[in-house]
Amino acid sequence: MTFNAEQVTRAIIIFFAFSIGLFHLANVSGVFVLSTQSIRIYHLMMMLAILFLSKPSFVLFKDSIFDKLVSVVLTLTALASGIYMLSRWQDIALSGGETEQLDAWVGVVILFLVLEGARRAVGNILAIICTFFFIYPFISPYLPGILESRGYPLLRISEILTTTSQGVYGIPLGVSATYIILFSIYGAFLTEFGAGDFFFNIASRVTRNMRAAGAKTAVIFSTLLGMVSGSAAGNVAVTGTLTIPMMKREGYQSHQAGAIEAVVSTGGQLMPPVMGAAAFIMAEIIGVPYTDIMQAAIIPACLFFLSIFFVVHLQALKADIKPIAVDLDEQQSMCKLLIYGGQYIIPFATLIGMIISGYSPFKACFYSTLILLACHVIWARRLDKAFFKKSFNAITHGAKSVVPIASACAAAGIIAGTLGITGLGSKISGMIITTSGGIPLVALLLTMVVAIILGMGLPTTAAYLILATVVAPALAQLGVDLLTAHMFVFFFGCVSTITPPVALASYVAAGISNASINKVSWTAFCYGITCYLLPFMFFYGPGLLLRGSLGEILLAVSSAIVGVIAIAVSIVGFYKTVLNILTRVMVFFAGLALMLQGMNTDLIGLAVLIVLLFISTKITKIKEIK
Repeated sequence: MTFNAEQVTRAIIIFFAFSIGLFHLANVSGVFVLSTQSIRIYHLMMMLAILFLSKPSFVLFKDSIFDKLVSVVLTLTALASGIYMLSRWQDIALSGGETEQLDAWVGVVILFLVLEGARRAVGNILAIICTFFFIYPFISPYLPGILESRGYPLLRISEILTTTSQGVYGIPLGVSATYIILFSIYGAFLTEFGAGDFFFNIASRVTRNMRAAGAKTAVIFSTLLGMVSGSAAGNVAVTGTLTIPMMKREGYQSHQAGAIEAVVSTGGQLMPPVMGAAAFIMAEIIGVPYTDIMQAAIIPACLFFLSIFFVVHLQALKADIKPIAVDLDEQQSMCKLLIYGGQYIIPFATLIGMIISGYSPFKACFYSTLILLACHVIWARRLDKAFFKKSFNAITHGAKSVVPIASACAAAGIIAGTLGITGLGSKISGMIITTSGGIPLVALLLTMVVAIILGMGLPTTAAYLILATVVAPALAQLGVDLLTAHMFVFFFGCVSTITPPVALASYVAAGISNASINKVSWTAFCYGITCYLLPFMFFYGPGLLLRGSLGEILLAVSSAIVGVIAIAVSIVGFYKTVLNILTRVMVFFAGLALMLQGMNTDLIGLAVLIVLLFISTKITKIKEIK
């Protein structure tokens, strides 16, 4: 019997993935109860081990002896440092934060592993950004003006970022170690037990003979779940396993299917009546009823989904994706199909119902998984080897898909920790006011950039809390209405999940669609561009927040509808024919003019749009004649 290193490595990866998946399922079930810090340390340790064994150090050295040796060394180092932290964190916590020099040096090793993991899993850009934030405390004493800060030695930074919950083991990694991995495993269970085929059959019947039926189903389906899940990445993990294969089967490319799912899952958090915990926190912070938040969000949220709806439709037209024909005579009746699909409908309804009822997402996810398994046994009327094999594969695949997310979350913890250590966050707020010179548009642009950076890798609730304390006060000091200021940063806190280079929703979608993370991230950014524009539009056009007279509101909403459709045409670059760059740019600015509240801008935008689309129609007719 010959020794095969590849098979051994693959077996170890599968063992690690199954172990970490089973660990999280057992923890949420109450089989054993561990502290938050222990769960996060173990989660990162196993995810880094899987990553280093499965991803090459450099493409140039792929499959070389050097690469394998480096990967093994890094894997063993990740395991050793993780075990050390598991043995030490409780003593550190009980002593009030007292650490030893060895703790700090092990922390340095962990920080290096996290940066290398981010580079391997996500790409160089994320690693570079995290490295920049990491070195800021060392160079801050030598920086000019407001950027100057008290310096910190390496070991002190290492202690704070690795022995407390402010850095690597902070909120971002906690999100990965709680509901993201459970939702990923849940999605894998749905896939393994045939839910994808069932939902595809349902979608084929409901939207038969429609172009881009699967993508349009994804928009509606992900929106409904996103309203109650409160997590873009978790929403992708659940719905993406169903909708992404549907879109790929229709003819969408892998990165396009992943991007569409990431965008609509992110936008679900903007849609009333349930907008996630962040909206309730907003109501408390600014002291208004939650109904006011819902009222302000309804029109921008609908405009956003109208935009992505037209993006998927126009993308289907551009790629000549034909409607999928369904021969109803060869299909079982809808009634029988629904009865068969009860094994998937019941668990999904349970998940949504429990979340609405106030259960935590991961508890709801766990019990929904158990109900899914029970329903499958009842429907199949047997418990055989195939059942256990599918369960094993679901846990393994679900855990493996979280590897890049966990790496990105740990890296984002370095950024969040550095902001807290140095006070850079509050300095950024002061910098916005000073740099803008009191000009609202400049302040808004600076706020957008800062909000996206601060929201990187964080769930919407955590991102909003940071932005509400760091950025929103800067806008309020410039005279911006308090609700508008908080809605502005809330929107950018949401879209940070699809903003490269740290785009958690896109990372999950990329894993499901088997596409490049960076390609999915940038495509999602383009498809969701309307969500980056809407906060500026409702700042200058309060009618979109349902403020003003009835006539002003109706005019603002109707022109904005035409505007977002024009933006969608510009994004895809298609209207009856493929548009050139100049036409796309002009259509984009016409859409902006229409979205901006005001009679003059509406007339200008509408006139430009009519002329451009008329010319495109003429060109199409000439091509058809030729």
